Amino acid sequence: MSNDQRLVIRDLHVAPFGHPETEILQGIDLEVGKGEVHAIMGPNGSGKTTLAYALMGHPAYVVTKGEVHWKDRDVLKLTPDKRGRLGLFLAFQYPTAIPGLSVASFIRSALNARLLGVDRNGDVDPTDPARGGISMRDFRTKMREAFALLKMDEGFATRYVNEGFSGGEKKRLEMLQMAVLQPEMAIMDETDSGLDIDALRIVAEGVNAMLNPELGVLLITHYQRLLNYITPDVVHVLAAGRIVKSGGKDLAIRLEEEGYGPILREAGLETGVSDEALAVPIAPDEAGHEPSHPTAHGDGHAEPAGVAR
Repeated sequence: MSNDQRLVIRDLHVAPFGHPETEILQGIDLEVGKGEVHAIMGPNGSGKTTLAYALMGHPAYVVTKGEVHWKDRDVLKLTPDKRGRLGLFLAFQYPTAIPGLSVASFIRSALNARLLGVDRNGDVDPTDPARGGISMRDFRTKMREAFALLKMDEGFATRYVNEGFSGGEKKRLEMLQMAVLQPEMAIMDETDSGLDIDALRIVAEGVNAMLNPELGVLLITHYQRLLNYITPDVVHVLAAGRIVKSGGKDLAIRLEEEGYGPILREAGLETGVSDEALAVPIAPDEAGHEPSHPTAHGDGHAEPAGVAR
């Protein structure tokens, strides 16, 4: 597979914007190709969400060193909206509610932006169906196809984005966006976070329904349970800001049985992580109540505001 079909990350170092001297990621090397599913696993504080946000250009983080290339473009030189228009997509761990904005309007605007492409063409106006934009008829068809694929109620289209949504509904809306926007590289930040077992299964079925040779997936998760439903091609363990071990599905099973402690010590890391098997926390109820740490992401830092796809 040629490099223009692969997300290529080389020696990536990332720090919080306000503290550039304190690197969270300390040299990430990774390649994910179209048609591949790579799982990133690691204990809290390892840098998993930082990696997701840095790849999409979140302003709360600064890249201090390294390269990221996709489709023969230097991703780090692109604004977040251009990264989205280039076919990158981020599914959030904690999706944000947008009162007053309907799901249909939100997704149609995002789709029109995607149709605009990375390099603006003066002859294309995505808001005008006669000049390259999507017509309402074609958009409704796309939405109906996406709802059918994901086995979702079409009533979602008229609801406000994530307002009053349960945890499972929020994650399914992320999947709906993917189904309509059809990204070529999806970064999924702890999609299983806060879901009970039924909601997890439904979301995983949605992801599996979208897997195809034109879609690469970087699946970030803390617990192995999601990988019972979505089979990765490669599993990577991220700890102390770098990838310390890679392997197949058997690596995820080992983590489930032993916890992170043994693997981290094998990598020469001092760690207080328990050797016990990973305990799956109790999910919030389907009324949408968050876990006990609703404003913290997997790196132990405050959750910044959402970014553009």
